[in-house]
Amino acid sequence: MSLDVEALFSRYKGMVFRRCRALLKDESLALDAMQDVFVKLMEKQNQLTDEAPSSLLYTISTNHCLNIIRSNKRFESIDIDSEEDEKQGLLSEIANSIDIEAQSVASNMLNRLFRRQPENSQTIAVLYFYDGMTLEEVASRMGMSVSGVRKRIRQLKATLKKLEELSIE
Repeated sequence: MSLDVEALFSRYKGMVFRRCRALLKDESLALDAMQDVFVKLMEKQNQLTDEAPSSLLYTISTNHCLNIIRSNKRFESIDIDSEEDEKQGLLSEIANSIDIEAQSVASNMLNRLFRRQPENSQTIAVLYFYDGMTLEEVASRMGMSVSGVRKRIRQLKATLKKLEELSIE
């Protein structure tokens, strides 16, 4: 059974737009991205089912925005040094920064961080550090085990720490 994209658009356009705006931090880019998400949905409507449409749209939106960010090299850095509050720090600072130089340094660091990581590691990082999801929520969203998500986050932390040490030297 194919999806009724028009009905999904009417019902979920606000959710998709908010997700895109939260990741892209730009109203017009978010609007374009939201439309792209529904175009992708139309292209694949015969291959998809209407089971859990909000999760499907959330995932498509997230992945599409991450691809935009990756191609524009505008993704913010992740600070995972602080054990007391690992979801704050440099990530929030850069996300709210208007300093172009800091954003450029952060973008370079993230490109180096994710260069050799599995592609879904970036999605895991965004869901966990940026969206504030728990390990269980991330695991459920990604179709992974909690220990698998925890391992991936540990790998990202270790890689980021090495990159930071190299940039200090």
